[in-house]
Amino acid sequence: MDKAIAVLGLTHVSKKITLKHVGWAILALKLAIAGYFIYLLVEGFRTNAFEFGERFLWFILAGFVAQLIDGALGMAYGVSCTSLLLWLGIPPKFASASVHTSEIFTTGVSGLSHIRFDNIDKRLFFQIVVTGSIGAIIGAYFISDLFDGDLVKPFISFYLLLLGVYLLYKAFKKQQGKAKSMKHTPLLAFAGGLLDAIGGGGWGPIVTSNLLSRGKSPRHTIGTVNTAEFFVTYFATAVFIFVLGVQHLEIVLGLIIGGVIAAPLGAYIASRINQRLLLILVGILVVLSSGWGIAAAFWL
Repeated sequence: MDKAIAVLGLTHVSKKITLKHVGWAILALKLAIAGYFIYLLVEGFRTNAFEFGERFLWFILAGFVAQLIDGALGMAYGVSCTSLLLWLGIPPKFASASVHTSEIFTTGVSGLSHIRFDNIDKRLFFQIVVTGSIGAIIGAYFISDLFDGDLVKPFISFYLLLLGVYLLYKAFKKQQGKAKSMKHTPLLAFAGGLLDAIGGGGWGPIVTSNLLSRGKSPRHTIGTVNTAEFFVTYFATAVFIFVLGVQHLEIVLGLIIGGVIAAPLGAYIASRINQRLLLILVGILVVLSSGWGIAAAFWL
């Protein structure tokens, strides 16, 4: 009975709110966070708070590689970027906070583009955006305030290692033509948002891959999940800023610069490279970098 009421409520809300409303919400939220970060950047430059040394170049490289992968593959930005940041010695909470903050700028544009080209399944969007955002808020609070960074780092590396193995499995797995039922989609989104915030990545590999394996349309699945990701990322970032402040701004700036440079190259590679080969390369990259993090925590 409760489930039926929830479904009816969701249907009612989705009928009242149009994709145009969603687009305006994305634009307003993005302008608000962009204005705040522009103010922080101006203050940082005014007080010489930034150090643009060798480490900053590594942040640019991490953003470049991650965006190159995401642009060509459609997912794995968070997994790739967080793995590289942990490898560079960034604490898990700052790695995840930096990745989610930089993603706001990319996912917002992506979401608006998908709305413009009608790549959204509105019913699926409302099934995943609310629970995904709730999971992200809880996960962001856990990693930023409750978990000890040194203690949780090997576990985050292990989680990313499993995601890398899953990407390799997905690359070699034969496609199934038979569609599966769409049960427990809100719960899937909650788990995706929770683990994405804690681990710094995983929304795409967890949610998109599972929905595609159930026989959903690739066009509408990718468009819907990418649009919902803006809200998941936004609310996770809000928690990070509230708990941690903006100590990670230098990392964010490097990731954004690298991402902007890589964006057109990623689109070009997407049209040229074999997707299966790229998925294998990404899986290997994540497995190696996460494996190094585990080894460093326990044996080095």
